[in-house]
Amino acid sequence: MSGTDAAAPRDPEPPGTAGAAASASTPAAASDRLLAGVVREESARITAALTVSFGSFDVAEEAVAEAVEEALRAWRGRGIPPRPGAWLMQAARHNALDRVRRERVLRDRVLKDRVALPESQPTADGAPADERLPLLFGCCHPALAPDAQLALTLRAVCGLTTEQIARATFSTEPATGQRISRAKRKIADSGIPLRVPEGADAAARLDLVLTIVSVMYSEAHFVAGADAAADRDLADDALWLAQVVAEALPRAAEAWGLLALLRFHRAREPARSVDGELVLLAEQDRTRWDATLLAGAREALERAARLRRPGRWQLHAAIAACHADAADAASTDWLQVLTLYDMLLAYDRSPVVRLNRAVALARVDGAAVALAEVDALEGPLARSHLWHAVRASLLRDLGRDDEALVADLRALELTANEAERRLLAARAGSAPGR
Repeated sequence: MSGTDAAAPRDPEPPGTAGAAASASTPAAASDRLLAGVVREESARITAALTVSFGSFDVAEEAVAEAVEEALRAWRGRGIPPRPGAWLMQAARHNALDRVRRERVLRDRVLKDRVALPESQPTADGAPADERLPLLFGCCHPALAPDAQLALTLRAVCGLTTEQIARATFSTEPATGQRISRAKRKIADSGIPLRVPEGADAAARLDLVLTIVSVMYSEAHFVAGADAAADRDLADDALWLAQVVAEALPRAAEAWGLLALLRFHRAREPARSVDGELVLLAEQDRTRWDATLLAGAREALERAARLRRPGRWQLHAAIAACHADAADAASTDWLQVLTLYDMLLAYDRSPVVRLNRAVALARVDGAAVALAEVDALEGPLARSHLWHAVRASLLRDLGRDDEALVADLRALELTANEAERRLLAARAGSAPGR
């Protein structure tokens, strides 16, 4: 995530609901809308519980998918049940049992038609723990390759589709699907436990867990065919999950750093999307930023700092704080931002971080110096629309308008988000000679 904003929403729907929304006032449409909400709230939770019980992601995911299809038909015909989440859990459980019996998987763990679902372990304050947290850490087991960890967690915990995961990880759908399948087999074959680790094991996996939550938040803002309004449900889920991790690991400074970062970004949401159009950070009306979320972000960042264990998420949050502290874009302390990016390179030298650093570098040392840094990133970021958009801006600052137009048009080709496309098209259309 960077000091520049871009966004758009995802509208989660259960399978087959596209044609059902023809009349929003019909009982079928009402049940479909409620089912979409139940799927968002409960599917990952149910998948986690069934995975623990049956030891198989495939069994759990297929059982939940079948339960959603059953709910779609049953709720339209018979009405919404009193406890929709429990209905979905029971249907998924029966589907999993049927699948186990048919395939004779886990034969020794099934006693006729009874398999006990695991009870949630209480947290330190006595409240029941969410099943997604053990699943989150289980998916980040070191026995799995890093790219498989990320892809599997985005699927099993966050409920993203293969297409969304591929886009979020700059991969292809076939490669992403293969990673997910291999990771599932690895967990089943190796008996990888689904639990929250302790001590050094937790610290080793925490950074990837936080990365996954960050990607989940970002995915709410980059959706093909959508406008600039973020998917509030998905963004709020990521914000909630960041808080769950931080509160479960109160001595983990980086967890509080990520929570601060997401709160800073969420606070800007009312100003970054106006009437469906994307408003870049420099042009946002800062009086529309959410003061409560900004205060919560600063509180989380201060809590992280008191633990005296610096890391990349705290530095990302500190950069966001620099933007939040400036009364307007012109007042931004770009030297401080660049200094923080220089510190961040000690923890994270990823191409995206270096691209964001180049934006700050241009404000301090000029566009020519920054362009040299950006051009060096062409290999890993050649298919990133953001790389082309940043490069176009720098070229335009240098008076190289023809090259800037080519870069803008390439950025336009590479993004499917409608708000970003309109912004890039407007910029290209206003170029000299157009």
